[in-house]
Amino acid sequence: MGAQPIALAAITLVVILAAVAGIGFWRAYTGTSPELDRAAAARLLQARATQVSEQLVEKTKGLEVTQQEAIDQLQVVQDQLRDVRKQLAAQQADSKRLSDQITTLTDAISALRESFASAQSSDDSSPQPARHHGLRVRAHAFRAPHSPSKSGG
Repeated sequence: MGAQPIALAAITLVVILAAVAGIGFWRAYTGTSPELDRAAAARLLQARATQVSEQLVEKTKGLEVTQQEAIDQLQVVQDQLRDVRKQLAAQQADSKRLSDQITTLTDAISALRESFASAQSSDDSSPQPARHHGLRVRAHAFRAPHSPSKSGG
């Protein structure tokens, strides 16, 4: 009974040594170890993190530039809109002024038509020669200051 535990311990020791030797040969054959793999993985992750960080910084700067360009374009559009509003207000004022002038002219034409119609109706009731005489007198009076001699007409 005393020999079995020693044999079992010896076999366990041989299996453990074989496993350690196998791991050693495997590391030597592949040239890597878990510690080196972890260090390489950490460096790779750090490099990727740095690269991603730099890309984020570049994209952030790009967004800032794009945002500033958008702000500048918006300011230009606002200025143009303000100018268009001023021009529209000026055109509306001009339209109102022209409309008022047209109304004034229309009223004046209507008044002249009424005056002409009433003058025609009063002329129709008066004799024709007197009307021609009145025109000749007015024409002569208009020419009189310009002519050097005054003649009776």
